[in-house]
Amino acid sequence: MGDGLARVTTRNVSAPVGIFDSGLGGLSVLRAIRAHLPEEALLYVADSLHAPYGARDNGFITERTLAIGEWLISQGAKALVVACNTATAESIALAREHLAIPIIGVEPGIKPAAALSRTRVAGVMATQVTLNSERFRTLIERHADGCRFICQPGYGLVEAVERCDVSSEQVRTLLAGYLQPMLEASADTLVLGCTHYPFLDAAIREIVGDRLTLVDTSIAIARQLERVLDANGLRAHAGTRPPSPRLCSTNDGAHMQQLASSLLGLHVAAEQAVIPLRQSSAQRTPHSHAA
Repeated sequence: MGDGLARVTTRNVSAPVGIFDSGLGGLSVLRAIRAHLPEEALLYVADSLHAPYGARDNGFITERTLAIGEWLISQGAKALVVACNTATAESIALAREHLAIPIIGVEPGIKPAAALSRTRVAGVMATQVTLNSERFRTLIERHADGCRFICQPGYGLVEAVERCDVSSEQVRTLLAGYLQPMLEASADTLVLGCTHYPFLDAAIREIVGDRLTLVDTSIAIARQLERVLDANGLRAHAGTRPPSPRLCSTNDGAHMQQLASSLLGLHVAAEQAVIPLRQSSAQRTPHSHAA
Protein backbone atom coordinates (compact mmCIF):
# COMPACT_ATOMS: atom_id res chain seq x y z
CA MET A 1 0.00 0.00 0.00
CA GLY A 2 1.28 3.40 -0.92
CA ASP A 3 1.36 6.38 1.41
CA GLY A 4 -1.50 8.04 -0.44
CA LEU A 5 -0.19 11.57 0.26
CA ALA A 6 -1.58 13.69 -2.57
CA ARG A 7 -2.96 17.14 -3.35
CA VAL A 8 -5.95 17.57 -1.04
CA THR A 9 -8.90 19.62 -2.31
CA THR A 10 -11.21 19.24 0.69
CA ARG A 11 -10.83 19.73 4.42
CA ASN A 12 -14.34 18.53 5.23
CA VAL A 13 -13.57 15.81 7.75
CA SER A 14 -17.15 14.52 7.60
CA ALA A 15 -16.87 13.90 3.83
CA PRO A 16 -16.94 10.25 2.79
CA VAL A 17 -14.02 8.00 2.03
CA GLY A 18 -14.43 6.62 -1.49
CA ILE A 19 -13.81 2.90 -2.01
CA PHE A 20 -13.61 1.44 -5.50
CA ASP A 21 -13.33 -2.09 -6.88
CA SER A 22 -13.96 -3.72 -10.23
CA GLY A 23 -16.90 -5.39 -8.56
CA LEU A 24 -18.06 -6.64 -5.19
CA GLY A 25 -14.78 -7.89 -3.72
CA GLY A 26 -13.90 -4.53 -2.21
CA LEU A 27 -16.82 -4.98 0.16
CA SER A 28 -14.34 -7.06 2.17
CA VAL A 29 -12.23 -3.89 2.49
CA LEU A 30 -15.30 -1.80 3.35
CA ARG A 31 -16.06 -4.31 6.12
CA ALA A 32 -12.57 -3.87 7.61
CA ILE A 33 -12.69 -0.06 7.37
CA ARG A 34 -16.09 0.08 9.08
CA ALA A 35 -14.74 -2.01 11.94
CA HIS A 36 -11.49 -0.04 12.31
CA LEU A 37 -12.76 3.48 11.56
CA PRO A 38 -16.42 3.51 12.64
CA GLU A 39 -16.64 7.32 12.52
CA GLU A 40 -15.96 7.51 8.79
CA ALA A 41 -18.68 7.94 6.17
CA LEU A 42 -18.10 5.54 3.27
CA LEU A 43 -19.04 5.62 -0.42
CA TYR A 44 -18.45 2.39 -2.33
CA VAL A 45 -18.44 1.96 -6.11
CA ALA A 46 -18.41 -1.42 -7.84
CA ASP A 47 -17.69 -1.31 -11.57
CA SER A 48 -19.62 -4.56 -11.96
CA LEU A 49 -20.74 -3.63 -15.47
CA HIS A 50 -17.12 -4.12 -16.56
CA ALA A 51 -15.98 -6.84 -14.13
CA PRO A 52 -13.75 -8.76 -13.97
CA TYR A 53 -10.77 -6.48 -14.56
CA GLY A 54 -8.48 -9.51 -14.65
CA ALA A 55 -9.69 -10.15 -18.20
CA ARG A 56 -9.24 -6.52 -19.32
CA ASP A 57 -6.29 -4.81 -20.95
CA ASN A 58 -4.15 -2.35 -19.01
CA GLY A 59 -5.42 0.73 -20.85
CA PHE A 60 -9.03 -0.07 -20.05
CA ILE A 61 -8.26 -0.68 -16.36
CA THR A 62 -6.44 2.66 -16.08
CA GLU A 63 -9.26 4.52 -17.86
CA ARG A 64 -11.90 3.08 -15.53
CA THR A 65 -9.83 3.79 -12.42
CA LEU A 66 -9.51 7.46 -13.41
CA ALA A 67 -13.16 7.78 -14.44
CA ILE A 68 -14.44 6.30 -11.19
CA GLY A 69 -11.94 8.30 -9.14
CA GLU A 70 -13.20 11.49 -10.80
CA TRP A 71 -16.81 10.46 -10.12
CA LEU A 72 -16.07 9.83 -6.45
CA ILE A 73 -14.42 13.24 -6.16
CA SER A 74 -17.53 14.80 -7.77
CA GLN A 75 -19.53 13.12 -4.99
CA GLY A 76 -17.34 14.78 -2.35
CA ALA A 77 -14.92 11.96 -1.47
CA LYS A 78 -12.02 13.16 0.68
CA ALA A 79 -9.81 10.12 0.03
CA LEU A 80 -9.83 7.09 -2.25
CA VAL A 81 -9.17 3.44 -1.45
CA VAL A 82 -8.53 1.47 -4.64
CA ALA A 83 -9.80 -1.81 -3.19
CA CYS A 84 -8.78 -3.83 -6.24
CA ASN A 85 -5.41 -5.53 -6.61
CA THR A 86 -5.63 -5.48 -10.41
CA ALA A 87 -6.44 -1.76 -10.60
CA THR A 88 -3.73 -0.96 -8.04
CA ALA A 89 -1.15 -2.94 -9.97
CA GLU A 90 -1.93 -1.29 -13.30
CA SER A 91 -3.06 2.25 -12.59
CA ILE A 92 -2.44 3.62 -9.11
CA ALA A 93 0.67 5.59 -10.09
CA LEU A 94 -1.24 7.42 -12.83
CA ALA A 95 -4.23 7.90 -10.53
CA ARG A 96 -2.01 9.65 -8.00
CA GLU A 97 -0.83 12.01 -10.74
CA HIS A 98 -4.34 12.91 -11.90
CA LEU A 99 -6.59 12.76 -8.83
CA ALA A 100 -6.30 15.50 -6.23
CA ILE A 101 -7.08 13.48 -3.08
CA PRO A 102 -5.05 10.97 -1.06
CA ILE A 103 -5.12 7.48 -2.59
CA ILE A 104 -4.52 4.16 -0.83
CA GLY A 105 -3.92 1.03 -2.92
CA VAL A 106 -3.96 -2.66 -2.11
CA GLU A 107 -1.42 -5.32 -2.88
CA PRO A 108 -0.99 -9.03 -2.14
CA GLY A 109 0.43 -9.71 1.33
CA ILE A 110 3.78 -11.16 0.24
CA LYS A 111 5.75 -9.69 3.14
CA PRO A 112 3.45 -10.96 5.94
CA ALA A 113 3.16 -14.36 4.23
CA ALA A 114 6.95 -14.73 4.08
CA ALA A 115 7.15 -13.87 7.77
CA LEU A 116 4.41 -16.38 8.69
CA SER A 117 5.53 -19.37 6.63
CA ARG A 118 7.46 -22.04 8.51
CA THR A 119 7.89 -24.39 5.54
CA ARG A 120 9.17 -21.47 3.41
CA VAL A 121 6.58 -22.31 0.76
CA ALA A 122 3.48 -20.15 0.29
CA GLY A 123 0.68 -19.93 -2.23
CA VAL A 124 -0.70 -16.82 -3.90
CA MET A 125 -4.08 -16.67 -5.59
CA ALA A 126 -4.67 -13.53 -7.66
CA THR A 127 -5.84 -12.44 -11.09
CA GLN A 128 -3.54 -13.08 -14.02
CA VAL A 129 -3.13 -9.32 -14.52
CA THR A 130 -1.93 -8.90 -10.92
CA LEU A 131 0.48 -11.83 -11.17
CA ASN A 132 1.91 -10.48 -14.45
CA SER A 133 2.33 -6.92 -13.20
CA GLU A 134 5.63 -5.23 -12.52
CA ARG A 135 4.28 -4.20 -9.12
CA PHE A 136 3.81 -7.85 -8.14
CA ARG A 137 7.25 -8.86 -9.43
CA THR A 138 8.75 -6.08 -7.33
CA LEU A 139 6.87 -7.30 -4.25
CA ILE A 140 8.32 -10.78 -4.70
CA GLU A 141 11.83 -9.45 -5.24
CA ARG A 142 11.70 -7.20 -2.18
CA HIS A 143 9.78 -9.27 0.33
CA ALA A 144 9.90 -12.99 -0.49
CA ASP A 145 12.86 -13.32 1.87
CA GLY A 146 13.80 -16.80 0.66
CA CYS A 147 10.21 -18.06 0.70
CA ARG A 148 9.05 -19.83 -2.49
CA PHE A 149 5.72 -18.53 -3.75
CA ILE A 150 3.45 -20.71 -5.87
CA CYS A 151 1.40 -18.30 -7.98
CA GLN A 152 -2.05 -19.42 -9.10
CA PRO A 153 -4.45 -17.35 -11.23
CA GLY A 154 -7.91 -17.64 -9.71
CA TYR A 155 -9.79 -18.16 -12.95
CA GLY A 156 -13.55 -18.06 -12.38
CA LEU A 157 -13.44 -16.98 -8.73
CA VAL A 158 -14.18 -13.29 -9.23
CA GLU A 159 -17.12 -14.17 -11.46
CA ALA A 160 -18.44 -16.56 -8.80
CA VAL A 161 -18.34 -13.92 -6.06
CA GLU A 162 -19.94 -11.38 -8.43
CA ARG A 163 -22.96 -13.66 -8.75
CA CYS A 164 -22.96 -14.25 -4.96
CA ASP A 165 -21.81 -17.86 -5.30
CA VAL A 166 -19.33 -18.49 -2.50
CA SER A 167 -20.10 -22.09 -1.57
CA SER A 168 -21.41 -24.12 -4.53
CA GLU A 169 -19.94 -27.46 -5.58
CA GLN A 170 -18.61 -25.77 -8.71
CA VAL A 171 -16.73 -23.17 -6.67
CA ARG A 172 -15.34 -25.77 -4.26
CA THR A 173 -14.12 -27.85 -7.24
CA LEU A 174 -12.38 -24.80 -8.73
CA LEU A 175 -10.73 -23.98 -5.41
CA ALA A 176 -9.62 -27.58 -4.80
CA GLY A 177 -7.89 -27.62 -8.17
CA TYR A 178 -5.99 -24.46 -7.27
CA LEU A 179 -5.14 -25.36 -3.68
CA GLN A 180 -4.20 -29.04 -3.89
CA PRO A 181 -0.89 -28.43 -5.74
CA MET A 182 0.07 -25.90 -3.06
CA LEU A 183 -0.59 -28.42 -0.29
CA GLU A 184 1.37 -31.08 -2.17
CA ALA A 185 4.29 -28.64 -2.39
CA SER A 186 4.20 -28.20 1.44
CA ALA A 187 2.80 -24.67 1.39
CA ASP A 188 1.55 -23.60 4.82
CA THR A 189 0.40 -20.07 3.95
CA LEU A 190 -1.97 -18.69 1.33
CA VAL A 191 -2.09 -15.08 0.15
CA LEU A 192 -5.55 -13.97 -0.92
CA GLY A 193 -4.34 -11.65 -3.66
CA CYS A 194 -7.73 -10.34 -4.74
CA THR A 195 -10.26 -8.54 -2.56
CA HIS A 196 -13.01 -10.87 -3.81
CA TYR A 197 -11.32 -13.92 -2.29
CA PRO A 198 -11.95 -13.30 1.44
CA PHE A 199 -15.61 -14.04 0.72
CA LEU A 200 -14.45 -17.57 -0.22
CA ASP A 201 -12.83 -18.06 3.19
CA ALA A 202 -15.32 -20.68 4.39
CA ALA A 203 -15.07 -22.70 1.16
CA ILE A 204 -11.27 -22.58 1.33
CA ARG A 205 -11.34 -23.76 4.94
CA GLU A 206 -13.51 -26.72 3.98
CA ILE A 207 -10.77 -27.84 1.60
CA VAL A 208 -7.56 -27.05 3.50
CA GLY A 209 -8.68 -27.08 7.13
CA ASP A 210 -5.92 -25.54 9.21
CA ARG A 211 -3.11 -26.58 6.85
CA LEU A 212 -2.90 -23.09 5.30
CA THR A 213 -2.78 -19.77 7.14
CA LEU A 214 -4.77 -17.26 5.10
CA VAL A 215 -3.31 -13.78 4.56
CA ASP A 216 -5.95 -11.12 3.88
CA THR A 217 -4.67 -7.52 3.81
CA SER A 218 -8.00 -5.78 4.50
CA ILE A 219 -7.06 -4.87 8.09
CA ALA A 220 -3.71 -3.48 6.95
CA ILE A 221 -5.53 -1.33 4.38
CA ALA A 222 -7.82 0.08 7.08
CA ARG A 223 -4.82 0.95 9.26
CA GLN A 224 -3.06 2.61 6.32
CA LEU A 225 -6.18 4.64 5.60
CA GLU A 226 -6.18 5.78 9.24
CA ARG A 227 -2.55 6.95 8.92
CA VAL A 228 -3.25 8.79 5.66
CA LEU A 229 -6.35 10.55 6.99
CA ASP A 230 -4.44 11.64 10.10
CA ALA A 231 -1.49 12.87 8.04
CA ASN A 232 -3.80 15.00 5.87
CA GLY A 233 -5.99 16.31 8.70
CA LEU A 234 -9.00 14.47 7.27
CA ARG A 235 -9.91 12.05 10.07
CA ALA A 236 -13.55 12.25 11.16
CA HIS A 237 -14.03 13.55 14.68
CA ALA A 238 -14.21 10.99 17.48
CA GLY A 239 -17.78 10.15 18.38
CA THR A 240 -19.11 11.00 14.93
CA ARG A 241 -22.06 8.85 13.90
CA PRO A 242 -21.87 8.59 10.11
CA PRO A 243 -24.76 7.60 7.85
CA SER A 244 -24.92 4.04 6.54
CA PRO A 245 -22.41 3.36 3.78
CA ARG A 246 -23.59 4.41 0.36
CA LEU A 247 -23.32 1.53 -2.11
CA CYS A 248 -23.18 2.20 -5.86
CA SER A 249 -22.79 -0.14 -8.83
CA THR A 250 -22.42 0.45 -12.55
CA ASN A 251 -24.91 -2.36 -13.14
CA ASP A 252 -28.29 -2.75 -11.45
CA GLY A 253 -26.79 -3.37 -7.98
CA ALA A 254 -28.95 -6.41 -7.18
CA HIS A 255 -26.01 -8.72 -6.42
CA MET A 256 -24.29 -6.00 -4.43
CA GLN A 257 -27.34 -5.59 -2.24
CA GLN A 258 -27.56 -9.37 -1.75
CA LEU A 259 -23.88 -9.79 -0.87
CA ALA A 260 -23.80 -6.78 1.46
CA SER A 261 -26.86 -8.10 3.27
CA SER A 262 -25.84 -11.76 3.55
CA LEU A 263 -22.11 -11.40 4.24
CA LEU A 264 -21.82 -7.98 5.90
CA GLY A 265 -25.20 -7.67 7.57
CA LEU A 266 -25.53 -4.33 5.77
CA HIS A 267 -29.11 -3.73 4.71
CA VAL A 268 -29.07 -0.68 2.46
CA ALA A 269 -30.40 -0.02 -1.03
CA ALA A 270 -27.81 -0.07 -3.80
CA GLU A 271 -27.70 2.73 -6.35
CA GLN A 272 -26.91 2.43 -10.03
CA ALA A 273 -24.18 4.91 -10.99
CA VAL A 274 -23.68 5.89 -14.62
CA ILE A 275 -19.94 6.50 -15.04
CA PRO A 276 -19.12 6.80 -18.75
CA LEU A 277 -15.84 5.99 -20.41
CA ARG A 278 -13.74 9.14 -20.16
CA GLN A 279 -12.68 9.28 -23.82
CA SER A 280 -16.22 9.05 -25.12
CA SER A 281 -17.94 11.30 -22.62
CA ALA A 282 -18.00 15.05 -22.87
CA GLN A 283 -20.58 15.13 -20.09
CA ARG A 284 -19.07 14.12 -16.72
CA THR A 285 -22.16 14.82 -14.63
CA PRO A 286 -22.96 11.72 -12.55
CA HIS A 287 -26.43 10.21 -12.42
CA SER A 288 -27.71 7.70 -9.92
CA HIS A 289 -30.94 6.06 -8.87
CA ALA A 290 -31.98 3.38 -6.41
CA ALA A 291 -31.58 -0.16 -7.66
